[in-house]
Amino acid sequence: MEKSFCISFICLYMAMTIPVCNFAQASKESINKTQRSEDSIIHLFNGKNLNGWYTFLQKSGRNNDPKKVFSVTNGMIHIGGEEWGCITTNKEYKNYRLVVEFKWGGKTYAPRISNARDCGILLHSKGPDGGSQGIWMHSIECQIIEGGTGDFIVVGDSSDAFQITTTIAKEKTDDSYVYLPKGDTIKIITDRINWYARDAGWKDVIGFRGVNDIEKPMGEWNRMECIANDGELTVILNGTVVNHAFNVEPRNGRIQIQAEGAEILFRLVDLIPLKGK
Repeated sequence: MEKSFCISFICLYMAMTIPVCNFAQASKESINKTQRSEDSIIHLFNGKNLNGWYTFLQKSGRNNDPKKVFSVTNGMIHIGGEEWGCITTNKEYKNYRLVVEFKWGGKTYAPRISNARDCGILLHSKGPDGGSQGIWMHSIECQIIEGGTGDFIVVGDSSDAFQITTTIAKEKTDDSYVYLPKGDTIKIITDRINWYARDAGWKDVIGFRGVNDIEKPMGEWNRMECIANDGELTVILNGTVVNHAFNVEPRNGRIQIQAEGAEILFRLVDLIPLKGK
């Protein structure tokens, strides 16, 4: 029985990983064909200040940050969690490769002092500041959370204006659909899609580490790429494709980076325009 179980497990593991690897290669080839020269890189973070961004906080509003939740220290964007909110680009963007490098700090704040460290990159952000929960604009989120970095969340208004379509596994993880290349197709308007290997035993506790986690632990740098190209959205975490969606709406908008109860630092926020299909 043990031998049979091991063989079955290996076969299942190979079935899960081989499509992901093939998809990662295909995605990189597609991106290389559409990518412009490196001279076109837009440094959304200049290493000195938050020029090109504005702040919005749930309690304090726009460009009013008395607690210095957002600051620039030693060439890095420092985001505390004393108050929930975000920094938002002044401009809207479409068809791009967004590259960020981040690491978790050690501090957490109420009401998430003992919960998994949480943040997120909100793409294609539209509408008024605070349109969602009085904190963020409606958008498509590329999640950054311990154990769940790479999840998609539709931070929408429950209409077709904000939606994604992707392929999923039959089994859910943490009560959510899970991305699987060549799986069943589903349209998501008000829900989330977990990255392909999110731990089924995920718990919302500080420092959570899943058995298949690609994200590095607190204090170590991670590199995440979000590629938005004519209605497709791909997330690459530390060199591995972890999620992919298509028929994404909207297809352009502002970019937001959240403050959500945990200290986090960004040393790179670069945007590379793509030519599109």
